[in-house]
Amino acid sequence: MKFVLPSYGGRGDIEPSVVVGRELQRRGHDVHMAVPPNLVGFAEAAGLVAIPYGADSRPIADLQREYWTCLFRSPWRAKELDKLGREIGEFVVRCWPEEENRRLLSLADGADMIVAGLGFEQFAANVAEYYDIPLATLQFYPVRANGQLLRFLPATVGRAAMTAYEKLSWSGVVKDIEDAQRRELALPKAQGPWSRRIADRGSLEIQAYERIYFPGLAAEWAKFGDLRPFAGTLALELATDADADVLSWIAAGTPPIFFGFGSIPLGSAADTFSMISAVCAQLGERALISAGGTDASNIPHSDHVKVVGAMNYAAIFPVCRAVVHHGGAGTLAAGLRAGVPTMILWTLPDQPFYGSAVKRLKVGTAQRFSTTSGKSLAAGLRRILAREYSARAREIATQMTKPAESAALATDLVEDFARRRTG
Repeated sequence: MKFVLPSYGGRGDIEPSVVVGRELQRRGHDVHMAVPPNLVGFAEAAGLVAIPYGADSRPIADLQREYWTCLFRSPWRAKELDKLGREIGEFVVRCWPEEENRRLLSLADGADMIVAGLGFEQFAANVAEYYDIPLATLQFYPVRANGQLLRFLPATVGRAAMTAYEKLSWSGVVKDIEDAQRRELALPKAQGPWSRRIADRGSLEIQAYERIYFPGLAAEWAKFGDLRPFAGTLALELATDADADVLSWIAAGTPPIFFGFGSIPLGSAADTFSMISAVCAQLGERALISAGGTDASNIPHSDHVKVVGAMNYAAIFPVCRAVVHHGGAGTLAAGLRAGVPTMILWTLPDQPFYGSAVKRLKVGTAQRFSTTSGKSLAAGLRRILAREYSARAREIATQMTKPAESAALATDLVEDFARRRTG
């Protein structure tokens, strides 16, 4: 069968699609990826055929970080928020000219199924509707309206708030682009948010994260039958050139605390790295920093701090004392699978939900990155380095899905769904 997997965002956003695409290809299927130009090489390194889709995803990641940092820190700065919002809108217009949707349309010609990543999934859904082929989506957090995500609200209120947000999101620039796409495809004018249309069409919506993060969610979504299954976190666990050197450095001293901030560059890398160094020196700990998308070439190094670009979390985390990170789904799962406590320093709006899950599971703590100080970082680290957090993290590790199991289950779900709908 032919599968087309369009996905947009940063590396963590498209990794679930690459995991499923690689497993589908291993099973003998014809697999075609569509990813941002800056991540074509990433998909190809996994052995997949990929075409560039949309614009380079790094600029919008920077804009989103700035927007949400401003909103959470200084919501009264309306002019700055409006300016950043307009810049994001302008980027989306540049990112999705008509030819990008035509490229996806051409790629999907003759496909048996489209498996869409979370970023701009509506464009893929419209193409699947045009060809009348089944659609699956890969969701790395509970993005559909539910009463479990906003747990500080009563379930009915939280569900209503998410439903209202879905309607609000279905407006502005993205809606204009989607409307134009549907007109070109001669599809009926959309009458509601794409999330509702995807569900109404009977699509498969795979929940690619751990069930234990959001207790009660599976029961709430039981009304969808087998269309919203939980598959666990999808991760490649690829080895890197730095792994041997990192493991050697770890073995030469006490287990370090890992710090990582994902593929979005830090706006104040020097200050952040200096704060980490000072706090770890104060606590008598070593720090292992994954620079990720941040340029660390001019950052001063210390004997108790090691900075590398990327590493294989599956190999490194089990020999760390704790992990401190931005709250990305993949990094969170890697830390919990390793059985070490977690501290989340969140920036983007989905990340505090994982911070709440970490607190609820009693495996760590969380705070906003933009307001983190040396004092608050030290306090958080002292807390999660306590014996009870390490013991609880080891307990939770036994409840996490293994990467190979998650990949196999998600791919089974995709294959079975495609066969049922096309057979």
